[in-house]
Amino acid sequence: MAAMTYTKKNASFFLLSFLVGLVIWFLPEPQGVSSQAWHLFAIFIFTVIGVITQPLPIGTIAFVGLMFVTLTKTLTFDEAFTGFSNNIVWLIVFAFFIARGFIKTGLGFRIAYHLMNLMGKSTLGMGYGLVATDFVLSSAIPSLTARTGGVIFPLLNSLCKAFGSEPHNQPRKVGAFLFVTAFQGSVITSAIFLTAMAGNPMIADLAEQIGITISWGKWAAAAIVPGLIALIIVPLFIYKIYPPEQKETPDAKKYAQKQLKDMGKISSPEWIMLIVFVLLIVLWAGAKIIGIHPAITAMVGLSLLLVAKVIAWDDIVSEKGAWNILVWFSVLLMMAAFLTKLGFMSWFSDLVMVHLQGMNWVLGFSILFLVYFYSHYIFASNAAHIGAMFLPFLVLATAMGTPPGLAVMSLAFASSLFGGLTHYGCGPAPIFFGAGYVKVTDWWKLGFYISVINIIIWIGLGSLWWKLIGLY
Repeated sequence: MAAMTYTKKNASFFLLSFLVGLVIWFLPEPQGVSSQAWHLFAIFIFTVIGVITQPLPIGTIAFVGLMFVTLTKTLTFDEAFTGFSNNIVWLIVFAFFIARGFIKTGLGFRIAYHLMNLMGKSTLGMGYGLVATDFVLSSAIPSLTARTGGVIFPLLNSLCKAFGSEPHNQPRKVGAFLFVTAFQGSVITSAIFLTAMAGNPMIADLAEQIGITISWGKWAAAAIVPGLIALIIVPLFIYKIYPPEQKETPDAKKYAQKQLKDMGKISSPEWIMLIVFVLLIVLWAGAKIIGIHPAITAMVGLSLLLVAKVIAWDDIVSEKGAWNILVWFSVLLMMAAFLTKLGFMSWFSDLVMVHLQGMNWVLGFSILFLVYFYSHYIFASNAAHIGAMFLPFLVLATAMGTPPGLAVMSLAFASSLFGGLTHYGCGPAPIFFGAGYVKVTDWWKLGFYISVINIIIWIGLGSLWWKLIGLY
């Protein structure tokens, strides 16, 4: 019976998406908007509503949207498939494959155990150790779910059980604190690097469409100061208002040392993975100087891992997450790009400017930012939220006079940080919440409190830092 209800619900949401798009299609296009641009907008709205309500997987919705674009001859087949040659899309796909190497070789776990050995004398120290592990891995692993679900979660689960803290047996001993800390830490680390979360390169591409270029180095420079401050303050805040029952954990170092001993000496595949990892960071950071696009750098890294047999071609073929992103990401970027190219975004910007004349941009942007951030309560994916709302809100912000650099960085970092609001708001959320250590009411309360802290740090202090380094 539940399955039947669910199916009816899915059908209702799909029908809603289709009807809204159909109504927009047959409405007369506004003055200043071409028929082609208006029809593409109708299909885009159908796709966006489908992405939000998810009556079907995002990839399916995107593919149906792609079909409508070509079937209606809104765009030619060649134009509709331009998104699949987008270098930003392939950067994410290649980086997904590279992430396999961290998990397959065990290098990610080795890094985590070394940090645990250094910082694991207390429960708070263990929390910082988990966050530090995620920070190190985040610079090269763009899948927040793969990084936290593949490395951090198994490690965390083992640690909690080793200390006798399980979901139905002393969850607050160490487990609940560590699960919340590791999760909220991952939300922050995903904002620090362009290659830390799948939606970040998408943001860079969307910003490029209105003339704002964000390189890997520029993103990192803007994020590193507020990011490190947040990584220090947030675990401490959680420790104060949601404390573990056991404060000292001297056995954590012994546990980490035992795991390292069991792993043995660092293997040849791990050495190769480590060298490639360092090479990627150097090339990404110096992309502007060296003149190699980040996507090509990722190709170099992936080729080295394949030739050295650190990862196999079967690993590439079986990486469903990467192929899934390739489809829906390409379609959404293609639609956004052609809406800009056909003049729709310029028309939308001019329309907004007429209605916002006289409004102070500080007040206007503050309202826009908060709406963008807290509307994530209705989303179950960071990338879906970005695809649906980032570009329109960026256009709105700049139209009302907000400095472009301030607008794009604020919305960009919010696009990772809002993932911590709920137990379904981003990929790792259901994984960590599903472990059963934290009540849903506590998860939501902590998510809201930490969102306020992150906004104060990232937008309050961060905006001063961005001004200092000349971003606006």
